[in-house]
Amino acid sequence: MNFAKVHSAQTYLLKAHIIDIEVDLSRGIHAFSIVGLPDKAVEEARDRISAAIKHAGFTSPKQSNQKIVISLAPAHVRKEGAHFDLGMAIAYLIAKGEVVYNSEKTLFLGELALDGKIRNIRGTLPLVAHAKQKGFTTIILPKENAPEAALIDGIFILGAESLTQIILHINGAEKIVPQEKTILKKTASVQTVDISEVGGQDIAKRALLIAAAGGHNIALWGPPGTGKTMLAKACIGLLPDLSFEDSLEVTSIYSIAGLLKEPLITSAPFRAPHHTASYSSLVGGGTVPKPGEVTLAHKGVLFLDELPEFDTKVLDALREPLEEHAVSISRVRGSAYFPADFMLIAAMNPCSCGNYNATGKTCICSPANLERYRGKISGPIVDRIDMWVEVSKVHYEKILRKNETHNSQKYKEWVLEARNIQKKRGDFINSRVPSKNMDLLKIDTGSLKVLNKAAERLDLSGRSYHKVLRVARTIADIEKSENILSQHVLEALQYRKKQN
Repeated sequence: MNFAKVHSAQTYLLKAHIIDIEVDLSRGIHAFSIVGLPDKAVEEARDRISAAIKHAGFTSPKQSNQKIVISLAPAHVRKEGAHFDLGMAIAYLIAKGEVVYNSEKTLFLGELALDGKIRNIRGTLPLVAHAKQKGFTTIILPKENAPEAALIDGIFILGAESLTQIILHINGAEKIVPQEKTILKKTASVQTVDISEVGGQDIAKRALLIAAAGGHNIALWGPPGTGKTMLAKACIGLLPDLSFEDSLEVTSIYSIAGLLKEPLITSAPFRAPHHTASYSSLVGGGTVPKPGEVTLAHKGVLFLDELPEFDTKVLDALREPLEEHAVSISRVRGSAYFPADFMLIAAMNPCSCGNYNATGKTCICSPANLERYRGKISGPIVDRIDMWVEVSKVHYEKILRKNETHNSQKYKEWVLEARNIQKKRGDFINSRVPSKNMDLLKIDTGSLKVLNKAAERLDLSGRSYHKVLRVARTIADIEKSENILSQHVLEALQYRKKQN
């Protein structure tokens, strides 16, 4: 037999694609070519698979006097990475007649070392999920990736350590035991601070509870050292665990990005990029678009500490993901649509020196510097943040005082109760209720008059009006009130940004 065809797969722009590997052998002076728009890593596979086949006990392709052509189809999709190695090696051995195997329903994934060992790959979960959708019944891949792949039901996962082991399995000499379904274990939260560790700041804690319950974006502002960063880090411990569907989605993103440290991510992710981050690292980009921090924070929290220190271009790039909960990136090499459904927590000082309006301290910022500092946050970004909360200086006697009864676990219970109320009302958490479905929020006539009068006096935009209504609905849910009452509206209005 001089021809063979097997199947592999790759991820491109967070989506999986099945790749057909075809091998043709013909007589002639030795030549070895890989076609189908391969990148450098794919082209270098000629040396890896030749050495691996040799160490598996077969004649190296480089020692044979024949013309070898390996085609990766479809040809118009650029092939990237080394995880086609295993499929190309098996396809060559089948074409050579060294092994006999019906590979129609089998997918091969894995990078080969020169000694024939199989190295782990990225993006296993989305690749296996896509393979199942396409009707494949068996996946042969690196042993390290098998637990992650076994999260997908209804498909055989065979984890192998070497090319030799796979050949023995194909020949029936030594079968590989299928990977058992991975037992889902709750992953440890990235929470490093319990909310009870923050002394005082009852108003800020109340605001965080509301933000977590409704998924609202929140900004914490105040002098340095008042606990803004601690509160933000504590907030991740207030959020509910991810549903299984959300866990698979988040895990797929981290797997493709090469950041996966456990088989399944079950806790909401927390991302805190440094203020020197570029806009492409934040929202995604590159010649071939890749996900940024907003996508890595999907279904979790994006924390931007020292918000005005970020470049204005970077902050303005957040407009689309904050509004659409996704980001669309277009480049010459392609366009990408990345999910970005996150909760934004921002922290900032009132001015460059941090002492503006601080009790007992003098601000040394000039009026021009003050305006420049505040002007870095544009009006559209301010309008997209639901809640603005002042975190003022705490009296010293409260700093070491802990409230063990109102710890993160207790707050999380309140958040879960509010989220359950929202779930019964519709398919959206309060911050994601579409404008056309605002009638779901149920506000009584008297409270609506209070809201309308305040909106007119404060000259609220349409977006701000809806955000106040959504925050008020979350407050009502926490209070277990069927309708939004006037006190809920008034509290929600307190969280709008004040003009200094």
